Amino acid sequence: MRAVIVLPLLLLNIHHVTSAPKGVTASLEAKWSMTPFLLETSEFIGEDGNEKFWQFVDTVKELTVYKRGESVRSYYNLIIKKAGQFLTDLQVNLLKFALALRTCSPAIHASQQIAGDEPPPEACPAFVSIHGQHTCSTKDVKKLLRAAAGRPKPYLYKNDHTYPGVNKTDVPVVILYAEIGTKKFTSFHKILSEKAQEGTLVYVLRHFVADPKPQKMLLSGYGVELAIKSTEYKAVDDTKVKDSKTVINTEDEDNDEVQGFFFGTLKKSHPDLEEQLVELRKHLLESTNDMAPLKVWEMQDLSFQAAARIMSMPKFDALKLMRDLSQNFPSKARSLTRVAVKQEMRKEIEENQKHLSETIGVHPGDGELFINGLHIDLDTHNPFSILDILRGEARVLEGLHNLGIKGEHQGKLLRLPVNAVDDSYALDIRHPAIMWINDIENDPVYRNWPAGVQELLRATFPGVIRQIRRNFFNLVLFLDPVQEESVELVKLAELFYKHKIPLRIGFVFVVNTKDEIDGFSDAGVGFYRLLNYIADEYDLSQALMSMVSLYNKVDVGETLSVDTLSAYLKRKFPKANAERILGVESEYDDKRKDGALFYKKSGLSALPLALFNGVPLSPDEMDPEELETIILQRIMDTTTAFQRAVFMGQLTEGSDVVDYLMEQANVVPRMNPLILGTDQKYLDFTATPVVDDWEDTTMFSFLDTRDKTAVMAKRMKYFTNSDEDGMTTVTMWIAADLERASGRKLLLNALKHMQKSSPGVRVGVIDNPSGKPIEDNTVLYRAIWASFLTQKNKATAEFVQKLLKEESSQLLQQGTKIKDLLIQGMDVDAFEKKFNTLEVDFIRSQQLFCQDVLKLSPGERAVISNGRILGLFEEQEEFTVEDFHLLEKITLSGSAEKVKARVKQMGMKPKHASDLVMKVDALLSAAPKGEVRRDVHFIKDSHSMLHLSPRENEVFYDVVAIVDPLTREAQKMSSLLIVLSQVVNVRLQVFMNCRAKLSEMPLKSFYRFVLESDVTFLANDTVSAGPVARFMELPESPLLTLNMITPESWMVQAVRSPHDLDNIHLQEVSGVVTAEYELEHLLLEGHCFDLSTGQPPRGLQFTLGMSRDLLMYDTIVMANLGYFQLKANPGAWILRLREGRSEDIYQVVTHDGTDSPADAGDVRVVLNSFHSKIIKVRVQKKAEKINEDLLSETSESKGIWDSIASVWGTFEKSITGGGSKKDDGEKRKEDVLNIFSVASGHLYERFLRIMMLSVLRHTKTPVKFWFLKNYLSPSFKETISYMAESYGFQYELVQYKWPRWLHQQTEKQRIIWGYKILFLDVLFPLAVDKIIFVDADQIVRADLKELRDLDLEGAPYGYTPFCDSRREMEGYRFWKTGYWASHLGHRKYHISALYVVDLKKFRKIAAGDRLRGQYQALSQDPNSLSNLDQDLPNNMIHQVAIKSLPQEWLWCETWCDNVSKVKAKTIDLCNNPKTKEPKLMAAARIVPEWVEYDKEIKQLLRQVQEQGDPAKEKQTPTPSQHKKVDNLRDEL
Repeated sequence: MRAVIVLPLLLLNIHHVTSAPKGVTASLEAKWSMTPFLLETSEFIGEDGNEKFWQFVDTVKELTVYKRGESVRSYYNLIIKKAGQFLTDLQVNLLKFALALRTCSPAIHASQQIAGDEPPPEACPAFVSIHGQHTCSTKDVKKLLRAAAGRPKPYLYKNDHTYPGVNKTDVPVVILYAEIGTKKFTSFHKILSEKAQEGTLVYVLRHFVADPKPQKMLLSGYGVELAIKSTEYKAVDDTKVKDSKTVINTEDEDNDEVQGFFFGTLKKSHPDLEEQLVELRKHLLESTNDMAPLKVWEMQDLSFQAAARIMSMPKFDALKLMRDLSQNFPSKARSLTRVAVKQEMRKEIEENQKHLSETIGVHPGDGELFINGLHIDLDTHNPFSILDILRGEARVLEGLHNLGIKGEHQGKLLRLPVNAVDDSYALDIRHPAIMWINDIENDPVYRNWPAGVQELLRATFPGVIRQIRRNFFNLVLFLDPVQEESVELVKLAELFYKHKIPLRIGFVFVVNTKDEIDGFSDAGVGFYRLLNYIADEYDLSQALMSMVSLYNKVDVGETLSVDTLSAYLKRKFPKANAERILGVESEYDDKRKDGALFYKKSGLSALPLALFNGVPLSPDEMDPEELETIILQRIMDTTTAFQRAVFMGQLTEGSDVVDYLMEQANVVPRMNPLILGTDQKYLDFTATPVVDDWEDTTMFSFLDTRDKTAVMAKRMKYFTNSDEDGMTTVTMWIAADLERASGRKLLLNALKHMQKSSPGVRVGVIDNPSGKPIEDNTVLYRAIWASFLTQKNKATAEFVQKLLKEESSQLLQQGTKIKDLLIQGMDVDAFEKKFNTLEVDFIRSQQLFCQDVLKLSPGERAVISNGRILGLFEEQEEFTVEDFHLLEKITLSGSAEKVKARVKQMGMKPKHASDLVMKVDALLSAAPKGEVRRDVHFIKDSHSMLHLSPRENEVFYDVVAIVDPLTREAQKMSSLLIVLSQVVNVRLQVFMNCRAKLSEMPLKSFYRFVLESDVTFLANDTVSAGPVARFMELPESPLLTLNMITPESWMVQAVRSPHDLDNIHLQEVSGVVTAEYELEHLLLEGHCFDLSTGQPPRGLQFTLGMSRDLLMYDTIVMANLGYFQLKANPGAWILRLREGRSEDIYQVVTHDGTDSPADAGDVRVVLNSFHSKIIKVRVQKKAEKINEDLLSETSESKGIWDSIASVWGTFEKSITGGGSKKDDGEKRKEDVLNIFSVASGHLYERFLRIMMLSVLRHTKTPVKFWFLKNYLSPSFKETISYMAESYGFQYELVQYKWPRWLHQQTEKQRIIWGYKILFLDVLFPLAVDKIIFVDADQIVRADLKELRDLDLEGAPYGYTPFCDSRREMEGYRFWKTGYWASHLGHRKYHISALYVVDLKKFRKIAAGDRLRGQYQALSQDPNSLSNLDQDLPNNMIHQVAIKSLPQEWLWCETWCDNVSKVKAKTIDLCNNPKTKEPKLMAAARIVPEWVEYDKEIKQLLRQVQEQGDPAKEKQTPTPSQHKKVDNLRDEL
């Protein structure tokens, strides 16, 4: 009631002045045109597999017909509906999110780019490329195919869509470039898909839109910040700007509450008072948007007060309020100071914080996000990568949901640690066939060594191998004595033994096993017998010595012969009887076969072979040259593992070390690469088919692979050996043709293993007959099945084992009936009745399953263990009982055991539980192995947690957010959580991780995160251009600067805005400040190392281009991490070493993360997503250039310049219309003044133009300006070309993205300072020898050529020291006291407004890398480097010398007296800490000529504006030229 009375009173007091709402909007568009939703949808579906992609394509063949008649919205809905046939509801929501984000757009544009490279024939809606020849007509396909074989095949990329036909390699490849859904596509698709199914060609589809829509699309997934600037020094330009006429809809702002009034509700109840209500709201807002600074005591509790305010709201509104408070904090701060905080909330937050810091290391104020326990680091993750995580999780979550696992159980199963596949499996070395030469624990040689395992923990010098009397390190060598390679290995073993390395050495000799062979006919057997004789007569160590001396008699390249053996025996042991030792009746032949048998059973690869503590060494490690180092390295590595075991108490004085080693999880009974390999395929059991009928084969054939699998799982019968609880943990399926001996053997081995093994295994069998299933070729299988259906488990198992024996098969072939083979205890009548009436249809279905799902041909065999397919055995390949044992062990140690324990808690029937274990195990093991899932627990959650419950009976994501509502993380996370809860069903917990006792404002910026959960449409059903960041109701008094916060690999630039985005002052603006940005480049980043030295090749240059233009962008490799970055956009790129010295000295050896084979010389990289692309390249010097240095003085000047000179010419003409006329590259290089400067904001750009003019007025040397492009305003970029033309200089815009690994600055000014100093070695081409940095606010009065030619006396750069002459400023000279005084010693503190850099020297001494290294160390402390660009070189003065320039090179009124002004060569407008005079006033007062320059430039800019658009047409280069200009910078 009160509000009703107050309202009219308030409304009376407001004067009617309706003004346009003020605000700021920012948008970001892609550089490429809008891509069709249908194509993006196909890419999204394609990520789930090639099969689905083509099914979808078939479904939407001619969908674009509807595009004309329907509105955009209904066409979009139609696409979603079609996609829904292939996606679950959850995936459809993710698809909508992906379309709103335009995630798949880069993939479409990449295809378009590849098509453009072909290039497409004129006026062609779709075309095919057949080995380099093109046609638009379906009629010409045959003709082009005929001669295709003679032409080279096209290059196919990893993500190309290949039609699933018959896989043949010798047929032509046809690439169709077309737009799915169009008529032309359909006609081509029909012909090509038929031919691909026949196997006459390979059909590849790439997206190609013949006439793309001209409109650009707006992107999302980034943040926009309006930071409040310090106005201590006024730095705003006074030039007026024409206001834009943009209008923003503000209706979404209405439903909020301002000072207790709910305006959404009021407008509904008083529609007649709409205008006055808008005014009232504005009035109230202006009074609350009070930006007066808060007192320190008012700030202290803000974080808790914000949390209290959020917790008082209903659930979903609370999230919106958190977004509102964090994103508009500066204007909400005052209202928060009045909120009371309950004591219990404070206490609960503190308890939870203590617990969090102990369990997961999260401290007050930290922001962390967990999705299903996966840690999402918001610094590295963006919405695109989060969508990928959501998609990956969806598969597992939906699987668990479909298997009936709900609620709490879901989280528990998800968090089970699935052991990643370990590639270092070990073999058990406690085997009698190993002949141990020594025993560290018992041999007298080692008796003086200490024996305690604690000795491992004693400190030693690094690299010293501890001598302890325990068998910690065991080397087993498998040798064939006759092989040439054995010689070196035996010598090496003796070397280890002689030097008393603590290594127990054993041999396994693999020699001929035939009984009749003797030592006179086979050198291997003779060697074995001789060795046994020596070991018996003397001892094992003597045997080792003899082996070595025997091998010394063998010449290089020869092998051991019987003659050598006999001669050796005669000479060394003259008394011995050769016949008795080597002959047929030898007494020394004991255990000869054991070695060969052990080798065969172990399943190891080719001889010779070594095991270190049971782990086999790879063939390339077996090189005797390398082996010694490798063994010593392994000893060092394993020592740390043993130290840990001793420290943790797992290994004690009483333990037997070898037993301890052999009880580890990675020890297996045999090595079978098929079982232990890392490439694993799993069945998907998660479907719930409508029918479970396999008797009707036709029906069965229509089911998709998942449904077929589910039917099989449902109908399968098992031989079981269950646990006492009736459950089995491992389920094996055997697919085989039981009419073949190999098939029977496989099943028999499985059953033998099942009986031998511990309980918990069951075996099912699938028939895969060699021919079409009929009664004759399925006799055995039908007998097994009849027995399953009618007999008890035990009887069935016995009967089947009898059936599978070879004698039974022979009897059956001779005409014996099945009923004659039945055994006692079987119910004969029931069996016969069933056997005689069993149809073969279900066996046809099984054969179909083998063919479609297991990809087996009829008659082939496979074993499936808990859904993991081990398939396609060769006809001769045997899968033994030992292999089954190994397979069971590996399956159990993966996740089966843990899954079983969880399933057991659910309490269900044993058969159902066993099925569930198999299905869940397959699902979890098939999921890609990510990082560890954390379990985030809170002690209490009633006052400090926001809870959002998921919708019942749907798949849900478990999301935990820990966040302080007043932090930069909260600004981003609040928006993200709102969108997340709209896209998927979430169980959300948000913990208020507040900081206490704040001493300054926690946030100094307004923020918007641009993200939408679905594509938005306008009222007329057309699609909206895309999402925009809107800032409405901003306070008008503060000065704001706009910052785009984009994903790591995006390079964006402002393309349109009349306003000064660096200094937004709403008081002086009427209407809305619009900022339009463009995603100019996606970065390709990488790390490059020299293979021979392991060091980054400093100064190495890479170029990036496309097949039609190989040199579009280039870069230089840094020494820090070998990092390089290249600008690119979606498409297929080729990376090469730059022509010139890079290519002369180096060659690319290998690379990964790329799209071409690792050893291909041309590195191909496809950019097809918004994600970061990071590659690794390894290079090596060419043999003849091994001593050359890239950055050496002598040879550089010519080679590199020549490679650039040709580029220069075109560059100048395109950009300056002429420029320097000299043609001699060498001279021109000498005679250009290179000036570098950075500026941001209209005022500094105004100063910059004046600085340029003052440089040009005082020199006759051609000048080239280099500007940092990242922060220039659109208006500066538009006008600079006119200025270059008028004044005859060259210019280039350079840009570099701050590398992700270098500590990030958040404040714009500090970022710009960083760019001034941190990247000097990589910003400019190697051809630029010297560069002079001149601050924008400087006026030059002398010829800078003087400065360029000044001798720097070996220093890489020269700076001017700060003046000392103005006495009254003494108190402000901070470098005279404290840290700086002691650090600099007698050196001076230098000013960074002007410096000259000798880039050659700078690169040679790696100054850039040193500066970045020091910056990385210092910048972690927010209080250091307060003037980053100046403090850093001064701090490094001892490591990177500074040449002090003469004082007259920089005069500035603040620090220098008036007397010295006369001699000043440049005047800098330094800030004056005493008077705080604004720059514009200072400029006019201090520098008389400044006003003249200013007038002149204003005159020029006026002319440019007056010439306006018609003239612009004439003068600006065409778009293609523009592109060239832009690329040219990068070419250099």
